[in-house]
Amino acid sequence: MALKRMDNMGIVVDDLDETIDFFLELGLELEGRATVEGEWAGRVTGLGDQHVEIAMMRTPDGHSRLELSRFIRPAVVADHRTAPVNALGYLRVMFTVDNIDATLERLRKRGAELAGEVVDYQNVYRLCYIRGPGGLLIGLAQEMGG
Repeated sequence: MALKRMDNMGIVVDDLDETIDFFLELGLELEGRATVEGEWAGRVTGLGDQHVEIAMMRTPDGHSRLELSRFIRPAVVADHRTAPVNALGYLRVMFTVDNIDATLERLRKRGAELAGEVVDYQNVYRLCYIRGPGGLLIGLAQEMGG
């Protein structure tokens, strides 16, 4: 049987409300919020007794989702947010936007900072990485031309 589709990508965050507001400003839609806990959840993750607040965010085209999780129990055991982008297992998510400059202006009001600079990639894309809420690494891409 072949892979059907990617359901979502997950990111563990320390401030769920702030992160939801940031991704709403970026243009994602809040699909729903829930608390996940109980014996069954710990069997899925291998963490045992867990209590997690989650929010599911959906891209405007409806094809991609981002699951934001804030662990109440057990406590977070590692923090990879300050690792360089060439670290094994490093996580970033990238979004295509209509206007990278306008998007940056809006997101800076929510604390976003450029990780490097906005660059032109072979006259095909304008690209940049930003640090969002809690230091999350987020890529932005604007298609050029066409």
